[in-house]
Amino acid sequence: MNTKRVAEVLQKIAQDEGKCIDDVRREIALAIAAAQENPDPKLQAFWRAVPRSGELLTLEDVVAHIAAIVESRMI
Repeated sequence: MNTKRVAEVLQKIAQDEGKCIDDVRREIALAIAAAQENPDPKLQAFWRAVPRSGELLTLEDVVAHIAAIVESRMI
């Protein structure tokens, strides 16, 4: 999923929730950060497997990775 598509999806979520896109991004980023703190080895392996565009994991990195997983399972 490309960056433009991620932005479109976030905008749709913001509209549906009656929030601004910055709030949606912030809430998702907080959820990702909290999920990364889970000590479960399987979950930690998942987070290590997410390709990163930089040093820190971004919302776009996570969405692209999950989209790729879903797409690969649909084939």
